[in-house]
Amino acid sequence: MTDWAQVAALALIQGMTEFLPVSSSAHLILPSQIWGWPDQGLLFDVSVHAGTLCAVLWYFRPTFGSFLTSVMPGSAADRSELWSLCIATIPVVIVGVVLKDLIAIEARAVAVITVTTLGFGVLMGLADRVSKRGAMRQGPVSYGHALLIGLAQVFALIPGTSRSGVTITAALFLGYHPAAATRFSFLLSVPVIGGALLVMLATVDAGETLLEAEAMLLAFVLSAVFAYATIKVFIYWLDKVGLMPFVVYRVLLGLLLWVWIT
Repeated sequence: MTDWAQVAALALIQGMTEFLPVSSSAHLILPSQIWGWPDQGLLFDVSVHAGTLCAVLWYFRPTFGSFLTSVMPGSAADRSELWSLCIATIPVVIVGVVLKDLIAIEARAVAVITVTTLGFGVLMGLADRVSKRGAMRQGPVSYGHALLIGLAQVFALIPGTSRSGVTITAALFLGYHPAAATRFSFLLSVPVIGGALLVMLATVDAGETLLEAEAMLLAFVLSAVFAYATIKVFIYWLDKVGLMPFVVYRVLLGLLLWVWIT
């Protein structure tokens, strides 16, 4: 029987944390580790990932529209940003395929989440300070820098790291303005979330426990709405106050988890 409260809570968590630099995977794993919440199943994961994917596609629809136009025969549109996104996606695809089983089993421990939450929180704080020192690149992201950001994104396969957090951090260290870093990070989420969604769909079989259709719809809608709202608020907030509030949150959460596991 579907626990509607848990479905709603986890969908809200996914929607709000997918694009914040706090790690959505960690925030989905921790409730099950701390409060014993059961796994909602693969179809739940499909629903919330589809929701967040729709949110980012809708928010950046003019950009993705221009990407589609750029690949049309005879188009003279600039394809450089699209190529940068493709280059940045390659490392996480390769490492994700090779180490998928190891990461799925070993990296979900609370101790691992504690270390990554603290460690990458500190790195994000350093990057935030670097971004305030002077003139920053507004973009576009070069191919070489795209590869470096893509290599950094590999660490996001470990829960607690945060895909958006580590890619924004890498871009800031490379000298990009926070707005440019965030934009590239969010655009980069589309092939990553889309790829994860395809893998999940390919994994679903007849033996998968079916989530009620109403629960799947609820998970999809809540994750999509809150992901879209989070993107808008985060982009506005980042321009005003920077990353430091999220750094403080990560450090406090990491310390609380450290106390809990010891």
